[in-house]
Amino acid sequence: MSSETVIHAEELTKTYQMGAVQVQALRGVSFEICSGEVVAIMGPSGSGKSTLMNILGCLDRPSSGEYILDGERVSQLNDDRLAKVRNRSVGFVFQSFNLLNRASALTNVELPLRYAGQRKGRREQARQALESVGLADRINHHPNELSGGQQQRVAIARALVNNPAMILADEPTGNLDSTSGKEIMELLLTLNRERSTTLIIVTHDQNVASQTHRIIRLIDGRLEGAQ
Repeated sequence: MSSETVIHAEELTKTYQMGAVQVQALRGVSFEICSGEVVAIMGPSGSGKSTLMNILGCLDRPSSGEYILDGERVSQLNDDRLAKVRNRSVGFVFQSFNLLNRASALTNVELPLRYAGQRKGRREQARQALESVGLADRINHHPNELSGGQQQRVAIARALVNNPAMILADEPTGNLDSTSGKEIMELLLTLNRERSTTLIIVTHDQNVASQTHRIIRLIDGRLEGAQ
């Protein structure tokens, strides 16, 4: 495994028990993602991409296999440790933004730092993150005072604020019009170029995927072409 490898996934499986039936969502998935890469994860409904995203984001564990994130073996961690790794190493960007409606943009961006127990410099870090996504003049606005594209920029600032090992974006342009969606993709790719931020995008949009460095395709819980 390269010293620059951020994600090492080896023979990941995930089986769900649905009553008397076992559903195999992942069937031995293996790949690596290096620091600074931009990778798309694609696949039809039921292909296992949401399951894989949850494992990569430390929201769930594989049934078997090895998952190493930023040098740490996370496959078998307990819930508390998994939450700490998730907060430190993963920045999430969701299709539906997932912002607190009653909080300002600045307070929303501060949240990962609060969860990490950081006290000093928290507000300034959040302010700088918002400036980096072009929202220096919107820091005190609430989500209902922002456009969809601006809300997604707040979400990206929140994902960036604690300098995670990777950003995991789930359909980041899915709730946006074409112009706003194009701007958000340009922003993500600019952040990748300027900060060498590792970026994983789960998407159905071939146009979005075509702008990444490579595409991981899942079919029936396996990598496309894998036997």
